[in-house]
Amino acid sequence: MKNFKLHGVVLLLVIIAELIGIHKFQLGVGVVVLLPMLYALIFGIFLAPKFLKVVNKVDMQDAGSLLGITLMLLMARYGTLVGPTLPKIISASPALILQEFGNLGTIFLGVPLAMYFGLKRETIGAAHSIAREPNVALIGERYGLDSAEGRGVMGVYISGTVFGTIFFGLMASMAAAYLPFHPYALAMASGVGSASMMTAAVGSLSAMYPQMSDQLVAFGAASNMLSGLDGLYMAIWVALPLTERMYKHIYKFKYGAYPTGEDAAK
Repeated sequence: MKNFKLHGVVLLLVIIAELIGIHKFQLGVGVVVLLPMLYALIFGIFLAPKFLKVVNKVDMQDAGSLLGITLMLLMARYGTLVGPTLPKIISASPALILQEFGNLGTIFLGVPLAMYFGLKRETIGAAHSIAREPNVALIGERYGLDSAEGRGVMGVYISGTVFGTIFFGLMASMAAAYLPFHPYALAMASGVGSASMMTAAVGSLSAMYPQMSDQLVAFGAASNMLSGLDGLYMAIWVALPLTERMYKHIYKFKYGAYPTGEDAAK
């Protein structure tokens, strides 16, 4: 709390990002949605340290140490949503629960690709999930954000913030235009535990189906809320152990031996 300059810079960047607001524009059959979170991230990475030089390396290290605290506050906020919305979760049907098994697809696709491109322990943090806030908190608690696994999850977290909303907005539009899925199913599928990505996808669907806008938002929000709650337990009990096991076996296939020393999963 002694670094008042850092808190002031963060507050200023958040105010600027909120003033810019949400912007949407058409790209083919898709709708790209730009959210304030994206602007704040870009300003924080490039503008403040690189061009304005208002923060230095020590400030950035202090900011990294505060990330865990802010994620705790976010998880506490998630907890306050459970009680009031429990009837909505129950009425949303078993499909919203079963979709969590679909999120395991990131492991079967991400782990082989990450290791093919040369990542080692970073693979565990990067590929066990879509790496949103609850997963960042999980990796931080289990391995530490300064570990290889922490670098992996933060790399995907930042990439998802920059490109995720654009990708989700376009993907939802393409799926609605060319695949035989009901808009409600697509809205449910957009709720993967990221509010920004869900908003982009539902915004694209609402633009294509304005008569269903309220229902699409409801399905997307309920799905996203449930993913943020049970998705963490899915990561703890299924996704993370599965990722660690796949990492060991693919490492042996690639390098001829199981990982040891610094390459071994902690």
